[in-house]
Amino acid sequence: MARKAALSLESLSALGAEKLAQIIVDEAEDNPAFRKRVTAALASVKGPDAVAKLIDRRLAALERARAMIAWEKERAFAEDLGATVDTIIKELAPLSPTHAVERLLRFVDSHGGVFDRIDDSAGRIQNVYWTASEALPDLVARLTPAQQARVPALLSDSLAKDTHGLARSIAVALVPHLPESVLTAWDAQLRERNDGKDPPVEIRQAIADARGDIDGYLALEALRPAWTQNSTRVAERLLAANRLDEALLWVRKERTGGLMVATHEDLAEGRIQRADDLDRVRLEARILEAMKDRPAAQALRWTAFENTLNAGILRDYINKLDDFLEFDEMDKAFAVAAASPNAYSALTFLLEWPRLDLAAALVMERHTVWDGRHYDLLGNAASTLEESFPMAATVLYRALIDDILSRGKSPAYGHAARYLGALDTLSGLLPPAAPIDAHESYRAGLKKSHGRKLGFWSLVGGDKRP
Repeated sequence: MARKAALSLESLSALGAEKLAQIIVDEAEDNPAFRKRVTAALASVKGPDAVAKLIDRRLAALERARAMIAWEKERAFAEDLGATVDTIIKELAPLSPTHAVERLLRFVDSHGGVFDRIDDSAGRIQNVYWTASEALPDLVARLTPAQQARVPALLSDSLAKDTHGLARSIAVALVPHLPESVLTAWDAQLRERNDGKDPPVEIRQAIADARGDIDGYLALEALRPAWTQNSTRVAERLLAANRLDEALLWVRKERTGGLMVATHEDLAEGRIQRADDLDRVRLEARILEAMKDRPAAQALRWTAFENTLNAGILRDYINKLDDFLEFDEMDKAFAVAAASPNAYSALTFLLEWPRLDLAAALVMERHTVWDGRHYDLLGNAASTLEESFPMAATVLYRALIDDILSRGKSPAYGHAARYLGALDTLSGLLPPAAPIDAHESYRAGLKKSHGRKLGFWSLVGGDKRP
């Protein structure tokens, strides 16, 4: 097959100006977003004011619009918004960063009205707005000090119109790019209007960070509602400032509320945990290390491993051991996993480390406990064990098939048929004295129990009817 011609500046230049111009005209006729980009490029020849005027017309139309946008027009609308952002970043910004910053902020300010007019379940519209937001720090860094002094005022307008946190995120991201004098004046303005809500507090904390004002940061944290305070974030800054006693108090501070998460393993074992539990353990261990209390740090890491079977925290523990101790400690860790009542966490740990031999042994030792409803875990585990440990893989594939068929999950029949195909292949690798039913017996049992599930059997290769 012939290779496609590479698209590059050199290869396209070889086509000649007239040929390229014709291609551009042809494409612009059928692609509205591309046509806008070309129009802006032509305007750039006249200077930044001409491009800015063109963008302002588009932004004004966007701000005036009130009609709902039909779902079938969502992609084209996203492309149109993207063309406006591209024009600002690629055409206007090289000519005038300050003009570009003003227009990008004005574009971001339109997000509330736009999100009210369209179902953005695919996230295309949000992505355009985040692209605009992420371009701003680089542009602000290119402004002159006099131009940067105007940024807080521009952001003040954007914060007033913010409905989804975009302006707040932008403000925090821009702080490191502004000079000390601008930050001092901005902080004073925010302090005057500070009502204890997150946006000004978050921005003021970013300013305190940029100025190295840890006490100011702590005072601002106290303004947050208790459930939004982040003791880990505070402890990180205190550790960086070598204020270790305070850091230890903060990292151990009792928390209220906060985000809770459940991994696949947690769901299988009926647990839930805080999103930052392991991060806090790791930070506390680092603080203890800085305080020259390695035994306490190591004890904390080991306890966390015993409770979670997390491979990352065990690596932290192993990396801090004295020479030649890691082998004995690893044996202890593997023994903890083998004895753990949390079989799914143990299996994940042994696969991640990796110790596939011990993972396979765990599967066989607990061959009756695996529940095929946890298909993400068991499917990946079976695939990983297939080559070297076919009997363990067989146990897991059977658990997956049994669950799908016993619950009559017809949308998953294709997966079950694929798993059965894997079992057909693995059957010849099972030892004669395997402590599980022979493949022929298992298949016969499936036909006896689920013979009427023709939707499944029609997908099994070479077996149209049971």
